[in-house]
Amino acid sequence: MTGPETASRRRGRRPRTESAGTRDRILAVAREEFSERGYEKTSVRGIAKAAGVDSALVHHYFGTKEQVFEAAVEVAFAPALNAPAAIADGPPAEVGERLTRFIFGVWENPTTRTPLLAIVRSAVNNETAAAVFRRLIASQLLRRIASQLDLPDAELRAALAAAQLVGCAMLRYVIKVEPLVSADIEQVIARVAPVVQGHLTGP
Repeated sequence: MTGPETASRRRGRRPRTESAGTRDRILAVAREEFSERGYEKTSVRGIAKAAGVDSALVHHYFGTKEQVFEAAVEVAFAPALNAPAAIADGPPAEVGERLTRFIFGVWENPTTRTPLLAIVRSAVNNETAAAVFRRLIASQLLRRIASQLDLPDAELRAALAAAQLVGCAMLRYVIKVEPLVSADIEQVIARVAPVVQGHLTGP
């Protein structure tokens, strides 16, 4: 049996009865699909099927698969984008610890760690996903951190600090290298924070 809504889906047009939450539902499903399957094995059709909509509707809201991934990444990465606030709020001599504690706090929280794992794994295994990740890191994180530093080489400093933190996160949460995995998080922060501080404000 077919009706106006079914026919509309088949023609690739957005049915009038689509709820306001459809876009959010598609995005939530996309995050799950990318998390479970990775970028390579996830398709727009698969996202649409899991969300209970026509693939044309996914294209309507987001465009290409790359754009769907970028939207999913941006939402999942949102907690980490608050990192620049950790730099601004407090004395400069403690900025390394504040930033390190903030970033590891995001990774230690299971709710925010799961989508971040999906992002990193996809970026490592696929160049398209990596390009999306780089754009997000460069435009929304590193430049915002650099803007908080009153130094001529602020962007390089921010990039080095990010490399230190991302590298540690990769080894602890993705590759799971011992003894870093089992180390107490406070011990990790105590060791990493001075290095991050040196990148951000050192000579």
